[in-house]
Amino acid sequence: MKKREIKILLVDDEPDILEIVGYNLSQEGYQVVTATNGREAVTKAKKEIPHLIIMDVMMPEMDGIEACENIRKLPELENTIITFLTARAEDYSQLAGFDAGADDYISKPIKPKILVSKVKALLRRLKEKEEKEDILNVNGIEINREEYKIVKDGKEIILPRKEFELFYLLASKPGKVFKRDEILDKVWGNEVIVGGRTIDVHIRKLREKIGDDFFKTIKGVGYKIEF
Repeated sequence: MKKREIKILLVDDEPDILEIVGYNLSQEGYQVVTATNGREAVTKAKKEIPHLIIMDVMMPEMDGIEACENIRKLPELENTIITFLTARAEDYSQLAGFDAGADDYISKPIKPKILVSKVKALLRRLKEKEEKEDILNVNGIEINREEYKIVKDGKEIILPRKEFELFYLLASKPGKVFKRDEILDKVWGNEVIVGGRTIDVHIRKLREKIGDDFFKTIKGVGYKIEF
């Protein structure tokens, strides 16, 4: 995964933190989305589906612990890495964070370069996790990435390569709306010049082979899968 494809949600009620940390992460090439409290963080997380969330603990409206708990209840965000960036370094605070579903805990103050290094280390966990997921099991459908094979209700379904890659992409994050440009980039890349109609044709074929109810069209935006 390229840096420009990685989305980071930065959550803090201090404008200086958002500006400094956000600037340094953007300079590294990451997409940075910000929120100023826990409630806004949950809303932004649902909308953006970030790969990594860096979040303060003490915030107005909803603190980071409660926000983390709410985010961890969302299936589409189960693979998102969450780390707290906070001045509260007490053991009980860290334990509460981990119990809420956090993956790591970074103490303030921290130098921007060190924070960027920690972010890179956290994102390596995501890469390792993705590499292990050669077989997806979603709603009783097994998707084997190594063998380009799909098994549904005990029956094997053979798909052409691009149909398989499109289905795997959508099924990797049920509920997420994949924009047309993102689909073209991740499935077709720079191989050939294709238009939006190409995606529509492949989706129609997938509906015929796997089931029409799974695939949802978001007009003017793209597609998603709901099981």
